[in-house]
Amino acid sequence: MNEPELIRTMLGTGTKENPRTIAVVGLSEMPGKPSHYVSVYMQHHGYKIYPVNPSIPEVLGEKSYATLADLPITPEIVNVFRLPKFIPAIVDQMLQLGLPNLWVQQGIINLEAAARAEAGGIHVVMDRCIMVEHRHLTFR
Repeated sequence: MNEPELIRTMLGTGTKENPRTIAVVGLSEMPGKPSHYVSVYMQHHGYKIYPVNPSIPEVLGEKSYATLADLPITPEIVNVFRLPKFIPAIVDQMLQLGLPNLWVQQGIINLEAAARAEAGGIHVVMDRCIMVEHRHLTFR
């Protein structure tokens, strides 16, 4: 978990024709919320965002989906902005769907869920901000 090489691989590079995909669980439509402005940043840097939030129909110009199972694609990264108590259910969905990469945002920690994810073959980054890590990679 959180190995520098894993972070570099997850953030990888995409192209305009084939952008990297991120399902953002808990994406808010409120601009002041970290889930919103971090997702805006990732969009501006070429990532295709798939919001996962059953409470809103659309955000950042993208249709919002109720669950990971409802997504029309298999996202390369599942980026989570939910309380630690919700991480186990997200890991369960990821295991059922065969999703490869879990990124749990800074300040959100559930080590038991991370261990279960890794035991199931999911790569995990936890308690790290995807925007901050992307900036570190971009400006080196």
